[in-house]
Amino acid sequence: MAFLSRCTLVLMCCALVGRACAFTITASPFVLVSSRQHGNTALPLRSQRRSAGHISCNLQLPGEGCTSRRAVLLGSPAAAVAAAAALNVACPPQVADAANKIPVWSLDSGAKMPTLALNTAGLSVDGTERALRLALSSGITHVDFHPGIERDGVARVIRSTGRSGLFLTTKIRKAAPGTAPAAAADKARLQIEEDLRVLGVESVDMLMLRDSPDCDVMQAQWAVLEQALKAGNTRSIGVVNFCESALRCLLETATTRPALNYIMLHVGMGPDAHGLRSFASERGIRTFAYGALGEPGPSTELLSNPTLQRIASAHKRSPEEVAVRWALQSGVAVSVRASAEFGPEGSVCEEGPRCVSGVRMRAQLFDWGLEDVEMRELDAVSSPDSIPTPFASAGCLPRP
Repeated sequence: MAFLSRCTLVLMCCALVGRACAFTITASPFVLVSSRQHGNTALPLRSQRRSAGHISCNLQLPGEGCTSRRAVLLGSPAAAVAAAAALNVACPPQVADAANKIPVWSLDSGAKMPTLALNTAGLSVDGTERALRLALSSGITHVDFHPGIERDGVARVIRSTGRSGLFLTTKIRKAAPGTAPAAAADKARLQIEEDLRVLGVESVDMLMLRDSPDCDVMQAQWAVLEQALKAGNTRSIGVVNFCESALRCLLETATTRPALNYIMLHVGMGPDAHGLRSFASERGIRTFAYGALGEPGPSTELLSNPTLQRIASAHKRSPEEVAVRWALQSGVAVSVRASAEFGPEGSVCEEGPRCVSGVRMRAQLFDWGLEDVEMRELDAVSSPDSIPTPFASAGCLPRP
């Protein structure tokens, strides 16, 4: 069996941990990484260093990744093949994107989702267009945008460069309190039609539903998303800021479970986001994280944390880079702003070096990695803490 310099070998390894899981290995030569289970819950999720002479190996649970550890150094491709044969495993939930080294999740629907996305939240039409063009030129093909002006900026790019190669993620507007379920469903249906028309596409790749204090509203709107999936108007569906009670509500009537839950995760919260990640993963729902630098703006406390700064210095990286890399290496997909120029008033991507360097830095996040001991140190940081669903409906809180 021949190996290319950037080949991907996926190994299914249920026997190692007594439950469904998988390895994704990018080889040149090889380091075989074994799993490690934390207590009764297989918690997050380490990507190993992606550098010459090493491989990346992500252990994948049903629904998302989980912690991996470097165990055995194998000196040749033949040794790696022998190890694979000994495990007698297959079935990849994740493959590597050869074009830009950004890992890709294979969702239940068959959609291939790049695990690093450009987050356009708060950008103007011009800012969204500029940020997306920079992202595409840097190898980031997944764009996470809101309906309205951000969508209009994305539409400009599609009109000039085409739809091919883009992974489009957008969200249904939250229904106003007191909206009847049937009316909320109609609003969702009309928005989908409007978004597709403005974007000039037949479908998006991920359509996500915001929560509501009314369970009936969430169930009614989710049924519309399921219809859109069947009609080919979206390739996958997920949820935004759903706490445990919201997920329970949705799953009572859902015929298609959410592919992912879009929540906040940053250093200081712990890798399991107060139990919400494992709660979702047990139900086959992956985590797509925003807020790696804090929300609604970059957290000074987070970026000045001594542990974060020391690790950043050791890698000759910025605290900002380490904060985002920690989230990625914890096994979630991550949506990142174009730069650290964002806050409650909005985001900025202007002409000039700041946005350019910010996007390029984010595109290089898979060129290096944190050591296991560094991940453990960052996992243990307990401040600043946040709830993972800060923009959820009132009363929707995760378990303590």
